[in-house]
Amino acid sequence: MATGYRPEIIQRAFIGLIGSHLHPFWSWTSPKLRLIARQVMNDDLVALQFESNYAFNRQTFERRLGLHGGQYIGLTVIIDGVHHQRHYSLIGLAEQSLQLQNNALTDDHMNKSTQHRHVTIAIKPQGLVSNYLVRQAQLGTIFDSSLPSGEFTLKQSKLHTQSGKQSITTPSSLLFIAGGSGITPMLGLIAQALEQTHQNRIVTLLYYSRMPLAGTPFLQHWQQLKNSYPNFTYHLVNTEDPNSYLAGTRHLSAESLLSLNLPLVDTQIFACGSQTLLTGLYKAAAEITLSTNKQLRDNIIVESFGNAMAGFNIDDNQTFDQTVPVEKHTIYLRSRQRQFDTNTTLLLGAEQAGMRLNYGCRQGICQLCRCNKASGVVKNIQTGKVSSDG
Repeated sequence: MATGYRPEIIQRAFIGLIGSHLHPFWSWTSPKLRLIARQVMNDDLVALQFESNYAFNRQTFERRLGLHGGQYIGLTVIIDGVHHQRHYSLIGLAEQSLQLQNNALTDDHMNKSTQHRHVTIAIKPQGLVSNYLVRQAQLGTIFDSSLPSGEFTLKQSKLHTQSGKQSITTPSSLLFIAGGSGITPMLGLIAQALEQTHQNRIVTLLYYSRMPLAGTPFLQHWQQLKNSYPNFTYHLVNTEDPNSYLAGTRHLSAESLLSLNLPLVDTQIFACGSQTLLTGLYKAAAEITLSTNKQLRDNIIVESFGNAMAGFNIDDNQTFDQTVPVEKHTIYLRSRQRQFDTNTTLLLGAEQAGMRLNYGCRQGICQLCRCNKASGVVKNIQTGKVSSDG
């Protein structure tokens, strides 16, 4: 019998085409989400709950890719005939019970069979796409979706650098720092951290917000976790309420980090929030001296909403300053060669040099503008870290 390539009798693409004509939610290959509920969490956040189709479930779960806390999805939204894609952080995990409140807007889709997994995101009602999702999209609307992706996950917490050598360790403490809508990816991250077998590991949430305590997103959920896990604690700082301040300061500082009484040398820090919050975190980390040669900033993993941070002294020998002149370098992008100098990001520098590139969020989140570096050295403008050559 002949071996080798055997064409499919019926192509999957053909099955997908027929299925999409029978029902737009059916697809063998295209992940889709259907909006089934909407809930106002507070003045800053609105939670949207979707059910996922067969293709989404098969490619995410049956192939064991899984869904990890801290990941995000990309939604394709059609507004006035124009396709827009935006990325939103997932709330919690697929198997995690996260029921929206009773006054959530629901329809008959909520009463259907639970054969579809629920996917929940939380967004700020601002901007063209987010406003459409919050205020105009009808329940039952179907959207094309990407699969869950992103590197802001607990997998990163296993890599430590000690004495110039890389060694795999499990940190004894996890600190999650969030501001505003940066709380959304923390829900899944903390749930995973507490469900893992490291019972003695300290898990701490530090959340900064302008909202009063009663308006804190998922307040009841945090309290339930604290009651269930003695190794979990949370601190909610309302920047307008001095009674909630840590170490007497409304903003993140070295004193507020030290007041948590954590073993900082062995604490992995996950941070998500505004440019100001992340700037404050790295400044505070630079002011804290650890008992080893290690620097606290090496323990920080960030997911940010901004693409730049204000300058500050990282250490005695290096100043973090985006305005420092840089030498000219030859940049190769998609087989085109252009030489330019810039004091900002590669994306902006390329655009200023007249090169048009693909981009999405312009914040380093969606990664549509990402390309492989064949050689050379780049600097992360958020952390100040410089990559190795190549």
